[in-house]
Amino acid sequence: MSNYLDFFEELDDNDLTSLLVNKNRKPKGPPPIPKILPSSEKAFLRAQDDSRANFDFTYQAARFEEGWLLDSLGGFYEHGWISDVLRRVKGGKEASVYLCRAGAEVNADLIAAKVYRPRSLRNLKNDHAYREGRDNLDDEGKIVLDHGLQHAMAKRTEIGKNLLHQSWIAYEFTTLRVLKQAGADVPEPYEMAHNAILMGYIGDTDGCAPTLSEVSLEHAEANNLFERVLRNIDLLLANDRIHGDLSAYNILYWEGDITLIDFPQVVSPKINRNAFGIFQRDVTRVCEYFAKQGVSANPRKLAVDLWTKHGYRTGPEIHPRLLDADDERDRALWQKQRNGR
Repeated sequence: MSNYLDFFEELDDNDLTSLLVNKNRKPKGPPPIPKILPSSEKAFLRAQDDSRANFDFTYQAARFEEGWLLDSLGGFYEHGWISDVLRRVKGGKEASVYLCRAGAEVNADLIAAKVYRPRSLRNLKNDHAYREGRDNLDDEGKIVLDHGLQHAMAKRTEIGKNLLHQSWIAYEFTTLRVLKQAGADVPEPYEMAHNAILMGYIGDTDGCAPTLSEVSLEHAEANNLFERVLRNIDLLLANDRIHGDLSAYNILYWEGDITLIDFPQVVSPKINRNAFGIFQRDVTRVCEYFAKQGVSANPRKLAVDLWTKHGYRTGPEIHPRLLDADDERDRALWQKQRNGR
């Protein structure tokens, strides 16, 4: 029962409203993908695929969540990527992360499964601003070239919205693969499904690694890790990517090392018109955390130096539509821009 309550406590007012159906209003169209199946239908789903018949995971999920996990992770179990779901280690508006026991296809004991929330419950603001300049990707990470599917995405039909949801996930997975190969400090990407990503787990059986926002560092270590984060930001730019939401909340700390996470909002520095502003915001938020750890830096100068190093011209500051009025850091950044600083 507690898991059931925990799951719904994560929903904001908009999420809850989207779950309620006015009794005088007829439902519009089929339910969104991924399907949310009540547990009473689990046996039927498993009967359609005998290879998933034994996928009874250790994690005691609520009814709603259980069907969601079976649908999202069943393929990974079927193909030997995972053998069990042990527990949920992180919940969020966009996705939840689950600690899994690795299967025969993975040379590790533990593995992390990032399962995106059902598309109808996702609440990312201004996703169009981050998508600007990005090709749409399919469930294999390939560019969608079919004109009919492109039209569906442009018109945001039900099929188009599902494809855009898949593209969002594919961008995170392909970015992890590119950055890992380039030597960045990111989780090992293993496999992608229609609604989930399997990646390396950072932590141990007692718990996952904390984020930098939860850690206080000694001065010497703070200096070293600050340089390490800047190296990763530089690597992203070298591979034509900007994180898009980088801060101490998206950097894990474990046994003296860092790992950058959460890349669905990755932005193209070459094409996106707000690229420099988004990049500067990433650098500013990183500098704000390390300033509290005793590391002094000029975020504007750092951003310009890194940006011009890779041959990019500094563009306009970040557009206010990309700033969250409810976020104190965003309000302060916008005020600095208005004051010409």
